[in-house]
Amino acid sequence: METQEVPRAAAGSSQQFQPITVRPGAFEFPAETPAHWIPDEPEFAQMVNGASFVMPHLEPFLVATLGEALQAIPDSAIRREARDFCLQETQHYRTHRRFNDLLLAQGYDALEGIEAEMAASYRRLAKRPLAQRLAYSAGFEAMTLGITQWLVAHRTRLFAGADPHAASFILWHMVEETEHKLVAHDVYQALTPGYWRRAAGVLHGSLDVIRWSRRCYVALLRQDGRWRQPRARLRVWRWAARFLIGAGPSLLRAMMPGHDPRHERNHPWVDQWIAGYARLAAAGKVKTMPLIDTASPTMPVPF
Repeated sequence: METQEVPRAAAGSSQQFQPITVRPGAFEFPAETPAHWIPDEPEFAQMVNGASFVMPHLEPFLVATLGEALQAIPDSAIRREARDFCLQETQHYRTHRRFNDLLLAQGYDALEGIEAEMAASYRRLAKRPLAQRLAYSAGFEAMTLGITQWLVAHRTRLFAGADPHAASFILWHMVEETEHKLVAHDVYQALTPGYWRRAAGVLHGSLDVIRWSRRCYVALLRQDGRWRQPRARLRVWRWAARFLIGAGPSLLRAMMPGHDPRHERNHPWVDQWIAGYARLAAAGKVKTMPLIDTASPTMPVPF
């Protein structure tokens, strides 16, 4: 029998919902944006690029899944949050598509076949029962919390001297992943609560996205001629280990009974970014997204 979990939002939490702002994906990527956009770290740049190629396939699936669930959610507040989640994720995958197209224009034609495979895989996944798709969605969203904490906390090491357009874009995406961290979990709990399915969704959603990301970055590095270089391969393994160490604890917590993303604290830089954008937007000064100063030793929020 499926172990039931009580939705925390229904238990009188003082932090039932985190406000979501739907921001335009106003990033301009110059045509000359390099694939190796992090100086002296081409392997890490391509690993991030590999994840970017997954987003135009994963995120429409998330939007479709929560959009379908939205119709059945009895709580109007959760419906509103689900709607705003879908709008944010739509901005994400459209911006990733523009960024990815710049990379494809640089001759990375091996990605076209992998993208076709991903599209087919998500079409198959979209035919599974809604409960399983919601668990997958909540599981992937749990992984993004660990990724954000790692990327933001180590931004001065990871993105030092990086192309500011690409680095600002990636960190914007992760800020918004934190901002809507409650939604997929709350929708799952509202419609199809149950511990074991949710725990399986953490593994399914996370490992599936990791698998596709790896397929993509390996193809990118092969075309670079780096995949068979021992030193390059060692650097990839080191980055993968750092990622697992950074994101792993968040995933383990998500596997626990009673997990609630409300208990995952935002990194202060994320909250500063959200507050800074709100001030700029209130003054009517947002046209294109301000860029992070990747030459700064502290990389403060760009507001």
